[in-house]
Order: sequence, then C-alpha cells, then structure tokens
Amino acid sequence: MLPLSLENKMTLIDTNVILRYILNDIPEQADKAELVINLGAFTLPEVVAEVIYVLTKLYGVPRNKISEIIIPLFDEIAIQYKDVIICAVKVFAETTLDFVDCILISRNKILNEPVFSFDKKLNKQLKTQS
Repeated sequence: MLPLSLENKMTLIDTNVILRYILNDIPEQADKAELVINLGAFTLPEVVAEVIYVLTKLYGVPRNKISEIIIPLFDEIAIQYKDVIICAVKVFAETTLDFVDCILISRNKILNEPVFSFDKKLNKQLKTQS
C-alpha cells in the first residue's frame, strides 16, 4: 500500500490516462498523460484490472503480451499492492482466468490470505499455487 504522504503528492490516474499513455492513439491526450505520469502518478488495482480488460477485449492484445506492457508501467506509476499486482499480471499471462481471479490467487500467494470460492477453475489454480 502507498503511504498516505505519497498519495497526497501524487495524482491518481484512471484507465483512460493509462490507455492513452500505453497506446499513444490520441497524441494530445498521450502527451498530457505522459506529463502527469512524469510529475508523479499512482493508480489502483481496480484501474489496472480495467486496463487489462480493455487491452484484451477491445484491442485484442494477447495475454502473454499483457505482462510486457503492464509490468514496466509500475516503474513509472505507483500502485497499491505492487507485488500482488505484478504477480497477478504474470498469473493472467499463464492462465485463462479473469484478472480479478488472478489478484485473488496472488493475494493468497503473497499476503497468505485464505480464499474461499465456488469457482472450480479458481480453486484448482489456488491448489497449484500452494
């Protein structure tokens, strides 16, 4: 988690800012996104989940390419639970699970939090991560 003192000095950015920065498809917005990120930005795991959803579903980015795009962002953009989210991105690249399920697996693995679910695919993956 980010210290409150850092969050207060950084700008919280949303999905669209990250997408414009990654895709550079609207140059004016991409330039503004880059400026905000360079001045100090942070985001939330929920935003990363939406970025991944948009990249895979709307832009057709293959799962194995997502980690190459997303993980380097965390050198430029701070995020809550960075280790968990990086792990989740890697699990996402290697499985067919939703990204939110990958976060649950990663929280179980890294934070040692028990996860209870009726989802058979998720439970199977949780067992293989143990």
